[in-house]
Amino acid sequence: MSGSDKQPLRVGIGGMGTVGWPVAKWLDGEGAGGGNGAAEGLVLAAVSAADKERAGDRVSEFNTAVPVVGLAELADVADVIVETAPPERFAEVAEPAVRAGRILMLLSVTSLLERMDLVDLARETGARIIIPTGAMIGLDAVRAAAMGDLQSVTMVTRKPPKALKKVKFVAELGIDLDELTAPELLYRGTVAEAAAKFPANVNVAVALGLAGLGPENTEFEIWADPGVDRNTHAIKVESDAANFEMTIAVVPTEENPATGKLVAYSVMEALRGLVTTFRVGT
Repeated sequence: MSGSDKQPLRVGIGGMGTVGWPVAKWLDGEGAGGGNGAAEGLVLAAVSAADKERAGDRVSEFNTAVPVVGLAELADVADVIVETAPPERFAEVAEPAVRAGRILMLLSVTSLLERMDLVDLARETGARIIIPTGAMIGLDAVRAAAMGDLQSVTMVTRKPPKALKKVKFVAELGIDLDELTAPELLYRGTVAEAAAKFPANVNVAVALGLAGLGPENTEFEIWADPGVDRNTHAIKVESDAANFEMTIAVVPTEENPATGKLVAYSVMEALRGLVTTFRVGT
C-alpha cells in the first residue's frame, strides 16, 4: 500500500473539557494557535462526554459529522483514544481501549498509578499507552538519562492559589487560599505520596516520575504561591551522563486554572507524531 493509500488513524476523544474540546476542534480542521488544521493521517472518529447532549450540540457545528458515544464505546470506533476524562472516569476510557489493543493517549497520569496492570495488559493485547509531555519539559532528556545511572530527580511546583481551591487535601489543611499573602508549602515528599493527595493536580509530576526513577523515588514539593500567575515547575536532575535543571511557567486556561494551555497543544503534537514522516526529538 502506498503512502497516499494508507488509511488515516481514527481518533476518539474521551472527555470534552479544557483539553478534549480544543483537540477535537483541531482534528476537525480548525488550526491551533492560528496554524493549519490537523495533520494528514488523522481523523476525528468520535467524542464522548458526561453530558452527551451538550457534547452533541458542540460537535454539531463541526465540518464533519461526529458521533457522541459512551466512554467505553470509543474503543470500538477509534484506533487512538485520547483520555481527558475526570480521574473517577479513567477506567471507563482506559481499560476498554487497552483490551481492544488500541493506542491509549492519557492525561490522567495519576490515575494510571492505581492501574499499572493496564501496562501488563497492553503487552498481551498489543496496545500502546502514551503519555504526552503535557505541561512538563524535558521528559526525553530524563528518559535518556535513565538509560544510564540516574541518581536523583526533584521537582518543585508553584501554582496560583485559585488553581488549588478544589483540592480536598488543601481544604483539610485548613488553609484559606483566598487570604494567602506569601507562598505556602502544601506538601513535600515523594511523587507517589503526592498522587494520593492531589489526584488531579500532579499529573506532570507523575509523568516525570514514570520517565525517570519512578514516582516513589522522585522528590516533589507543591506550593500555593500568590506571587505567580502561571503554573510553574522547576526540575533538577543528576546523573552520570548529565546534570541539568529546567523551569517552565505554563499559562493557565481560563476554563480551568489547574490546567495549562500547553497541555492541549502537547496532545495535538503527540497525535501528529504518530503519523508524521519527520520528527525532531523523541
